[in-house]
Amino acid sequence: MNVKNNTIQLTVAQALLKFLENQYIAIDAKEHRFVDYIFGIFGHGNVTGLGEAIVEGGYDINFVQGHNEQGMAHSAIAYAKQWRRLKVCGVTSSIGPGATNMLTAAATATSNRIPLLLLPGDIFVSRQPDPVLQQIEHAHNPSISVNDAFKPLCTYWDRISRPEQIMSSLINALRVLTDPAQTGAVCISLPQDIQSEAYNYPLSFFEKRIHRIARLSADSHSIQEAVQLLKQSTHPLIVCGGGVKYSLAEDTLSTFAQRHSIPVVDTQAGKSALLWQDEMLLGGIGVCGTKAANICAKKADLVLHIGTRLNDFTTASKWIFQNKPHFIGININSFDSHKLEALSLHGDAKTIIHQIDTCMEESSVQLTHAWSDEPQSLKREWNHITQDLYEQADIEENGVLSMSQTRAIGMLNQHSASGDVVLCAAGSLPGDLQRLWQSRSPNTYHMEYAFSCMGYEVGAALGAKLAMQGIAEQVHNEVYCLVGDASFVMLHSELLTIHREGLKVIFIVFNNKGCQCIDNLQTSQGITSYGNIWRTRDSHTSLLKGSHPHVSISTIAQGYGIASEYVQSSENFSKALDKAKQSQTSYLIEVETAQKSMTGAYESWWRVGVAQTSAKKEVEEAAKTMEATSKNARSY
Repeated sequence: MNVKNNTIQLTVAQALLKFLENQYIAIDAKEHRFVDYIFGIFGHGNVTGLGEAIVEGGYDINFVQGHNEQGMAHSAIAYAKQWRRLKVCGVTSSIGPGATNMLTAAATATSNRIPLLLLPGDIFVSRQPDPVLQQIEHAHNPSISVNDAFKPLCTYWDRISRPEQIMSSLINALRVLTDPAQTGAVCISLPQDIQSEAYNYPLSFFEKRIHRIARLSADSHSIQEAVQLLKQSTHPLIVCGGGVKYSLAEDTLSTFAQRHSIPVVDTQAGKSALLWQDEMLLGGIGVCGTKAANICAKKADLVLHIGTRLNDFTTASKWIFQNKPHFIGININSFDSHKLEALSLHGDAKTIIHQIDTCMEESSVQLTHAWSDEPQSLKREWNHITQDLYEQADIEENGVLSMSQTRAIGMLNQHSASGDVVLCAAGSLPGDLQRLWQSRSPNTYHMEYAFSCMGYEVGAALGAKLAMQGIAEQVHNEVYCLVGDASFVMLHSELLTIHREGLKVIFIVFNNKGCQCIDNLQTSQGITSYGNIWRTRDSHTSLLKGSHPHVSISTIAQGYGIASEYVQSSENFSKALDKAKQSQTSYLIEVETAQKSMTGAYESWWRVGVAQTSAKKEVEEAAKTMEATSKNARSY
């Protein structure tokens, strides 16, 4: 490296890494190094540029070799999520299919408001060797490459066409990645020739930078208006979203709710902010919600939603709030704080909860709402329902013994330690977990449900485990990755990465012969069961009506070097959990799971598009019911 006149000669790739290793984030005066890892798969589009910088440059960033670009980007998302957005990972790929494999992960990150730094290779700026291998040509615009597909999925996008551009681009990328209101996927597209081009960069560009998360307060007039609404309310309710975790506001919210006796319901992202033991917590709200939470949501005349996007599963397609309540929205993202025509308290969750509490105290406001003991009574009833579901007996179907899905979840909840992390993403498991899982420690429920991305789970388990190695209060705890058979089959490549990195994850794979969740949706709307359950093709018909094909997931895991076993009964599942906990390496338990043994909806509704005309009268009747019910939901 040539250093002179306060500059240093580096390639674009080398400058990128040198810059990233000197980035820090701070909240409440506590600093964290922002980028610890880069996940990568090398190809001709990045191996001689960014790849050279990683292996030869000696930069203080760890490299993890992935095995599927989407999978390793999921790992990076989970790493940032487990760190509550205080750390991120970079992800590098070659051009073409390597880059486009990361599109789904980009959408997953942005929908979840999770920072993700994508560094895909790109075609040559010079165009001298065009068309290069894996390039898609556009005769009307030669500047387009497949990386343009990232634009609608990212919160910041840039293509570096000159080496000096990397400076302003990286500064803007870090601005977005560290901004809790704007964060999501960031894509810096790196053409092959530019990655390796040298430039004399000013040394000042590589000085330590601290990106401070400001705790923004709401204006006093809005706080007073919120307090007045709370004072007038007879049935207030708090919706706890993921923003409570990212603001580190768990204790603040719990104290506020208990002081004013306001029941709290949580979203998938907000779960484990307040703990199961908290007397004000009623559990999940909405489509995946508990009976207790949803009954109270229907009666609420004031809803204080904190740090949530309010997606249709949370609001039951805007149907759950039957009492036409007033809304107060606390969110660092003003787009979210205004939802449902809320009084917007735009700013930091922890700060604004404290502002409301202080204003109430200074104004001697005491809430005299009419909840009485009803929320706690409903919670006690729900706990009994949960226990019954935990204790469901094993089931024999066609001579095959299998477990109830709710029984397996209950046994795992009781076997696991309070600080262990349960991780999941798609299918019927998120609903069962939001209703039934009893979180006993903060930040131990890791659910990707904004994008409900099948295939997230295995890669995410890698990222979560890597993160926990650096989190003092979680370093000795287990990661339990719960995944359905259909999601597992979609994407399990990072099992090899987990094995190779020497990490321990306990996988619980529920084998119920396919996509039972969507089959339930299909048949509930009068449609014939088709295309969701794994079946062989019947030679006498075009429909898939044959027997279930044998799929041994435990054998797949063994092929990757992961210890595994297959269980059918509660007794054997208990023994397998003990073995997994005692194991020094990753362990996979394939559970023969009874079909249709998940929980159903409680006091909820979900709007889907149902055919208004059909050869089946049951479908047409379902469409009429859907339309009639929608009349009781908010239209905007």
